[in-house]
Amino acid sequence: MKALLLAGGLGTRLRPVTDFIPKCLVPVHGKPLLDYWLENLSAAGVDEFLINTSYLSEQVVQWWEKSVWKEKITLVHEKELLNTGGTLLANKAFFEEEAFFLVHADNLSFCDFNAFIEIHQNRPKECELTMMTFQTDDPSSCGIVELNNKGVVQHFFEKVENPPSNLANGAVYICEPTIFTFLESLHKKNIDFSLDVLPCFMGKINTYENTIYHRDIGTIMSYALSQVEYMYK
Repeated sequence: MKALLLAGGLGTRLRPVTDFIPKCLVPVHGKPLLDYWLENLSAAGVDEFLINTSYLSEQVVQWWEKSVWKEKITLVHEKELLNTGGTLLANKAFFEEEAFFLVHADNLSFCDFNAFIEIHQNRPKECELTMMTFQTDDPSSCGIVELNNKGVVQHFFEKVENPPSNLANGAVYICEPTIFTFLESLHKKNIDFSLDVLPCFMGKINTYENTIYHRDIGTIMSYALSQVEYMYK
């Protein structure tokens, strides 16, 4: 199985930390975020990783050169960020014709990834994606989902005031290769997953709830919380 780890973002909300280090390499208890993803997904059977770079990319290259997972990793540089869907479409050839992970690697996440894969394999037949969800303590800052009794997404509320619940999109997915047909139909290079893709897949997104630990390392506060929560996960 393969995975795309999105690692090129600017991390503007995490400044001044990200003035000096890319968000994907921000350390939690001495280990960069990317290392957690490579360790956890490798243990679940993922054996090839594509990582996009952009902001402070030279640091990601230096990290890659020393990584114990170097032989599993392909780096692709973007002079201008293409957003999640754009990066995925630009690298279609990497994924061939099998399901794959799509991961925003600026999250810290621990879960049973083998169970995540199994949930996807046994998804309702109409679903083309499986989304990781989690219970957030700050729902207005997240994409909130509403599900039917099969666990399939029916509505999506992207960072709105007073959302209907605290069940949030974890920005980690398993995708079927059929998604590329949709991405190509948009006829553009820069594709926002939350705005351009997810709204068109209502009723086609299965879910897996991560009940162990998930946090977006998006702000100084959430970064500080992750350092403390890590010890009690």
